[in-house]
Amino acid sequence: MRKISFKLGLLFFVFVLGIETVLFASLYITLVHSRINEEFEQLLARGNSHRDVLEKNYDPSTLEHVTMMESEAETDVVITDDKGKILYFSDHILPAAQKIIKKANKHIPHDGMIVQKDWQKESHISTVSPIRIAGKIKGYVYMFQNTDSIQNMIDKLKHHFMMVGILSVFLTIITIALLSRIITIPLIRMKQATEKLSKGDFSVHLQVKGEDELAELGKAIQTLARDLEYLKKERNEFLASISHELRTPLTYVKGYADIARRPNMGEEERNRYLSIIYEEAEHMQKLVKDLFELAKMDQHSFQIHKELTNLCSFFKKLHDKMQPAFQAKKMSLVYYCDGSITVHIDQKRFEQVMMNLLDNALKYSDQGSIVSIDVRKEKHHIVIIVADEGRGIPKEDLPHIFERFYRVDKSRSRTSGGTGLGLAIVKEIVEAHGGAIYAASEYGKGTNMIITLPEG
Repeated sequence: MRKISFKLGLLFFVFVLGIETVLFASLYITLVHSRINEEFEQLLARGNSHRDVLEKNYDPSTLEHVTMMESEAETDVVITDDKGKILYFSDHILPAAQKIIKKANKHIPHDGMIVQKDWQKESHISTVSPIRIAGKIKGYVYMFQNTDSIQNMIDKLKHHFMMVGILSVFLTIITIALLSRIITIPLIRMKQATEKLSKGDFSVHLQVKGEDELAELGKAIQTLARDLEYLKKERNEFLASISHELRTPLTYVKGYADIARRPNMGEEERNRYLSIIYEEAEHMQKLVKDLFELAKMDQHSFQIHKELTNLCSFFKKLHDKMQPAFQAKKMSLVYYCDGSITVHIDQKRFEQVMMNLLDNALKYSDQGSIVSIDVRKEKHHIVIIVADEGRGIPKEDLPHIFERFYRVDKSRSRTSGGTGLGLAIVKEIVEAHGGAIYAASEYGKGTNMIITLPEG
């Protein structure tokens, strides 16, 4: 996680440093150009000011006065006639001035112009302002400024920018380090949480704040921990239930097989024990079959092949098939179907659902009672109700009857108890059809199993 923090901080630093470099370079270039332009404008304005004075009073005393003023300033002045001959000049400027005056353009606007602007290579920058009297050029005022002052100003500006740049980089590094740490701390905690989950420790408690992506990830890990803890509990209960379900019939099989092996046992008694062994083997076979069905459902390899089915015809065939079993127990099986109701179902799987429900009704009802199947069409769905007059389901057991291995009869009798998986399989099949199933019961007064299926 430290590598992630380092990479994240380095990435931020590179981007921020790049942005700062571009901004600082742009600001530096802008400031330098602005300051240089100001120097040129000030020099030209000073030359134009002298020019204006000379246009009003062009005499030797005024010329000397202008020259004397510049001798005390940082700038220098050279005044020429209309032919470019130097008339007056400040101290020490003559050699540099002669080169510039020779190269100067004679077509100069009245507002003046810059004649030497290369402040990086030349010793002076220069401007010229024409003296116009009575519409004729009388002479020129050349202004000069040493570039050392400009270089000093630029050097100071560079120094300030370097200091500010170094300080900015230092503050950027500290800020990015803190931000990277703040961002990666939740990730480190989530990594530690996932490591605990991988070791089977589901006691994960992440302090999630905010509504951003990191908070959503933390909530997802917290939810995963709860789900894994629930699945672990379910798995343990599931394995314990399977162990119990297999232990009982295996105990019977082993015990009665040992008895049946005795040499002095009569044939009739031996056959009775072999019959018990066969019944227990059938019980285990049914348990394994139900477990295989549930395994296919859990692995999503359980397939439903729907076809358009007339429910009235479907339940008539089912009634005819189950009627002998009910008659053998002196019970009645009736069905009511409201007209021609069609629905898309997997007939084989749905027959498995109904056979399971009817088998439970047959098993837990008394002789002389009636089991009914009521099929009706409501607003947007089909309702199927399997009602019996049996012993019913206690209120506290009703919410759990569709759970795997849950039994209302805790005695787990061989004769009356099933595998505890039948209703779980029923629920899975009904939901695979897009429907739902629930039970309504009052203890001692029978049970209604209610299935709803989508219409069409």
